[in-house]
Amino acid sequence: MWKITLENIKIAATSIKSQLLRTCITVFIIAIGIWALVGILSVVNALKHTIVADFSSMGANTFTLSQYDTAGKIAKNQSTQVENPPITYAQAQDFKTRYAYPFSSVSLSFTAASNIEVKNDYAKSDPEVSIVGCDENYLSNSGLQVEVGRGLTYTDSKNNHFVCVVGSDFSKNMFKGQSPINQQISVRGYKFKIIGILKEQGSTFGQNEDQRVFIPLQLARTIFNETNINYTLKVGVLQEGLLNEAIDQATIDFRASRNLAPANPSNFGIERSDDMIRSLEKQVDILNMAAWLIGMITILGSSIALMNIMLVSVTERTKEIGIRKSLGAKRKTIAQQFFTETLIIGQLGGLIGTMLGIGTAYLMTSLLHFTFAIPWEAISAAFITTLVVAVISGLYPAIKASKLDPVEALRYE
Repeated sequence: MWKITLENIKIAATSIKSQLLRTCITVFIIAIGIWALVGILSVVNALKHTIVADFSSMGANTFTLSQYDTAGKIAKNQSTQVENPPITYAQAQDFKTRYAYPFSSVSLSFTAASNIEVKNDYAKSDPEVSIVGCDENYLSNSGLQVEVGRGLTYTDSKNNHFVCVVGSDFSKNMFKGQSPINQQISVRGYKFKIIGILKEQGSTFGQNEDQRVFIPLQLARTIFNETNINYTLKVGVLQEGLLNEAIDQATIDFRASRNLAPANPSNFGIERSDDMIRSLEKQVDILNMAAWLIGMITILGSSIALMNIMLVSVTERTKEIGIRKSLGAKRKTIAQQFFTETLIIGQLGGLIGTMLGIGTAYLMTSLLHFTFAIPWEAISAAFITTLVVAVISGLYPAIKASKLDPVEALRYE
């Protein structure tokens, strides 16, 4: 059995070498289909990993009360929504007073400014920095980890200490290799001492999460005193099994804070930390289906091309087949020889296409700042697909070659 298999491989290799140009064209046609399939699946897989990584930073067991239900809007593909009033400071504070659910903590925050410039004694930043006013619970409820130093405390918030926690970009760009801890930065002319540096977050939909400065809430309200500030409430629940009940209680309490009558619908949104991930994963699954469709259409063309090439090969080698049969070769042996040749060509195309697809995906994810992961699913799909293509494309030519009449084959010119 093994001797016959090795002999078939040698014969296939000899045939491939004798028709090198045609073989290369066939391999490249197959590679294009696998390239498209693996490349698209890899990029979609990287997008999925990036979404999960980005939104897991919201905290594993938290929910957010905000002006709108963004996750619900995405899930329902809504382009418009009812205009909800912003969450005021009085309403947010009233909710914090009312809400006393066990094993939970409430944080209050707002985006004080975006795209502003921050300075220190050495340099100044690009006008891309966001200032977030928050309390002592915000970082933990948002899943943000302090890598060096410490976070904001109750004392910092209560006594309006001029301290801040900054994103990881500040340690790279503004302090010329020195540690930013206990150094000062200037925000709107006010000097803040850096007490903590966050772990690197990366970008979320083009927004750099590592260029944020977190300052005590009351100081942010004083420095960035604007009308109609929209506040955000985050609630962290220590025990996962209590999350649904905590959300129900938060809905009741915040409706009271908004002075809503029982008959009135809620004019705010509550988003679980995993709602956005589930909603976006649905969109990614649609892209995944589209990727498979595009890949399958391309591979269908590759299958037809491979079958035609092998039929031409059978026709050109008719006399050779007649000689082999006259020397005692069985139909099964002839079929195996052609089938082996088809498998080798198919796997060569699959291997080249897989390598091209992974390389292209890595380049694309680097340019788009996605989290690249080895696409084992796409590689497995490529291997199985090329095997199926080879079987389908090689079966008919192999059977046709095995059924040739040896006398007629010997007379073929």
